[in-house]
Amino acid sequence: MSTPIDSPDQGGLATLDRELEELIREENIEPGDHERFSHYVKKEKILESAITGKPVRALCGKKWTPGRDPEKSPVCPTCKEIYEALRR
Repeated sequence: MSTPIDSPDQGGLATLDRELEELIREENIEPGDHERFSHYVKKEKILESAITGKPVRALCGKKWTPGRDPEKSPVCPTCKEIYEALRR
């Protein structure tokens, strides 16, 4: 007779691993001003996030999952400052 540990696709450790991964992913998303500002992120990271649902990290260090129109908010002053310094 097999147990859940022997058959991970029926629950057991595989389910626990997926749940733990989800909790870790949720904990890494930072609350704060991502709702008030638009942040600078590499375009390929935005695309990857749209496909996978993984959070992105902005130039300022903010980590969140994008999901709204960035043109409706002012640009994050820290992101803007870092971006301008990189362009020099």
